[in-house]
Parts: sequence; C-alpha cells; structure tokens
Amino acid sequence: MSDGVSSPGALDVVTMGRVGVDIYPLQDDVGLEDVETFGKYLGGSATNVAVAAARHGRSTAVVTRTGHDAFGTFVHKALVGFGVSDRFVSAVDGLNTPLAFCEIYPPDNFPLLFYRQPTAPDLQIAAEDLDLDAIRDAGVFWATVTGLSEEPSRGAHFAAWEARARRPFTVLDLDYREMFWASPELATEQVRRALPHVTVAVGNKEECEVAVGETEPHRAAQALLDAGVEIAVVKQGPRGVLGATRAADGTTEFVEVPPTPVAVVNGLGAGDGFGGALCHGLLSGWDLERVLRFANAAGAIVATRRECSTAMPYTAEVEALLEEVASRA
Repeated sequence: MSDGVSSPGALDVVTMGRVGVDIYPLQDDVGLEDVETFGKYLGGSATNVAVAAARHGRSTAVVTRTGHDAFGTFVHKALVGFGVSDRFVSAVDGLNTPLAFCEIYPPDNFPLLFYRQPTAPDLQIAAEDLDLDAIRDAGVFWATVTGLSEEPSRGAHFAAWEARARRPFTVLDLDYREMFWASPELATEQVRRALPHVTVAVGNKEECEVAVGETEPHRAAQALLDAGVEIAVVKQGPRGVLGATRAADGTTEFVEVPPTPVAVVNGLGAGDGFGGALCHGLLSGWDLERVLRFANAAGAIVATRRECSTAMPYTAEVEALLEEVASRA
C-alpha cells in the first residue's frame, strides 16, 4: 500500500464538507411529532470522520462553514472538545447552522430530516478560502459527494484535489443523499468528474450505483478502480465490506471482510466511524484486510450507540471488540 504519511508538522487528516447539529430523539420507535426529549450533538459526515480519526490519536481538522449563530458557536466548542482543529471553520452571514433530526426505529430504519435551506453554509466553501498547503500536506484528505452538489463548494473541492495532485489517501466518500441534489444524473456526472482526482473511494452499494452504475460489490469495486482510484471500498452493511486494489501485474485483488455482529441502536453514524478508522488504518500502513476489519468494528460500535460524534470509539475499544469476535470464532 502506498505511503500517505503526512509531512513534518502537517495534519494527519483533513476532512472537508458537512457540519451541523444533530437533534436526536431520546425515545425509540416514536415519530418526531410524539418525541418528548432530544439530545444535541455535533454532526455532519465530514465532521464526524474528523472526530472519529481524532479518537484514534490522529491530528485532524475539518474545512467547513457554519452560521453566525449559537449553534455555530456550539460547533467550535464541540470540535475543540473532541481534539479536532477548528481553524478552517468560518461563519457565513445570513445563513443558519444546519440542523438534522432523525427518528430511531432499530435495527434498520432511521429516517432523517435536514434543515439546510435555502442552502447550507458548508456549501459556501470557496476555493480562494482554502489553505491549500494544509490540504496538500495532510496524510489523508477526505471529502464527500455532498460537497459537489452546489457551487462554490464544487469548485473548491476540485481546487483541493488539484493541490493534492493525486497524493496517496485522497479519499472520496460516495455519501449520496438525494435531497441535496437537483437530480441523480447530476450527482453521477459530478462523481465521475471527481473520481480521476482521488485515490480512494468509499461507499455502499446504492452510492456505487450513483457513482459507477453498479450495485454488485465486485463489479462496483472494479468499476471504481477502472475510473482511476487505487483503493475501492464497498460497504455492504450486514454482509460486511469488500475492498479492492490492483496488483503489480495489473490484476485486481479483492479483500472480503465479514460483518461485526452487534445489536444496532442507531446506524446513522456507523459509516463515519468506519471512515475515521479507515484513515487511521491507512496511515498506520496496515494491509487492506486489517484496515477493513478495524474500520468495520469501529462502525459496528457506533451503531450500538444513539448519537454519532460522541459515539466514535477509541482505538482500545475497537481492538477489544475485535479480540472478542476472534475469541467467539
């Protein structure tokens, strides 16, 4: 696996994209109209990945924007509390910090309601505002498909990728949410523009369909490699995860990792926990199977907890779960 170790003084992980405040119910199997109490948590996929990587001892920062409001102040305080640098987080006049509500129907139904209108501050990231040196020098640069849904964020992402020049561990999270896009066709167009600029792509089967028109995991992973990435990761939920890379002779090497069985409470943050652990494993120089086993276990732990950011596990917790699973095998 190629060396993505950051330069001296550089950050281990820089993520770019969504931030917000999660307002999650403290009751299960209840519609929002009947929920009596809520918890308030830092949220947003790219932000959660930065938190998750920090839990594994990585120096992290998130590039994002908030509103000029109390929730924006909360974002800064929460980031610092999690050990994530907030130096690339700025406010946008006239827009509110996004909120996200969910309903919790375990084990597999977690409807989301986003408040990001008329647009979200994190979609107002502009190319001229980026610290391109920090992005270029980071061990991992992580961005999500949501950031491609509107300008000026779309242009900022391509500027960041141009600065990276396909440095190892330039990651695109295929995180596709239909409500953020004018059409699925536009999403497909932008993802296919993006893939030649990144070296790692991560997504579930539905997100792979948007990206490369494939849902079967092996074909989807192969299509991502054919689009230019060096590592393709296809998450399959209860069926585990599939990774793929090209061998020296040009053939494709597939790695399949089984699921980590847990009792699911809320599955919404599992992918972000997976992502932060993936960053840690890649930077540690582990082989792909070990990386995926570790990331899978980290995501499984998050799924056993109600919230997202505060649910991200520490390294010791992930290792303990892996040992427990191995002892039961």
